Amino acid sequence: MGRRALLLEVGGTGRAQALHAELVRLREAGELPEVEEIVPAAATVLLDGVEEPGALARWLQGREFPGAAPAGTAAVVLPVRYDGPDLAGVAALWGVDEEEAVAIHTRTEFRVAFCGFAPGFGYLTGLPGELGVPRRAVPRTSVPPGSVGLAGAYTGVYPRTSPGGWQLIGRTDAVLWDVCREPAALLAPGTRVRFEAVT
Repeated sequence: MGRRALLLEVGGTGRAQALHAELVRLREAGELPEVEEIVPAAATVLLDGVEEPGALARWLQGREFPGAAPAGTAAVVLPVRYDGPDLAGVAALWGVDEEEAVAIHTRTEFRVAFCGFAPGFGYLTGLPGELGVPRRAVPRTSVPPGSVGLAGAYTGVYPRTSPGGWQLIGRTDAVLWDVCREPAALLAPGTRVRFEAVT
C-alpha cells in the first residue's frame, strides 16, 4: 500500500470490526493521528494516508482496543422476497425447511464487516458459524441486482448485475449504490442490517 500506510492484522472479522469502529470514533473525536482512510477487511484494517507510519504504529501499540464493535445506530431494514433459486439448497444444508430458513435469516441481526467486490457490496456477518454455506461449484455468469446471497459466513446483496458464486436466497429492490446519493453506498462498515420478508 505504499510508504504512507499501515496494514493491521487482527486475526478475525469481529476484531477487525471492533478496531475499525474504535479508530473511526477516535478520528471523529480528534484523538487519532492523521489518517486519510480507515478500511476494514476480513481480518485486517488498513490505515492509508498516514504521515508517519512508524509513529502511528507505536501509538497504536500503546493502546487498548475493545474486543467487540459497539451496537451502533438503528439498523437498515432491507425488504426481501425470499424466492431465490438456492433457497431450498440452503435450507437443506441447514437441516430445516424453506420457511424456517427464511425465519432464521430474518431474525438475525447482521453487521457490515467490510465492503468490496463491487461498489456498494457489503460483507455482512451475524449468522452462527455452523450456518455457513459453500459457494456454488459453478458461479453464475449473471446475478441480478438486489440478489441476496450467502457464502461461507457472509450474507451479501449484489448492488448491480455481475457474475457471482454465492447461494441466492432472495431479492430486494433496495438501491445499494447510487452515485447521486450521499453517501453513495447504502451499507458501510459497521452498519447494522436486518432483512424483512415481503411478498
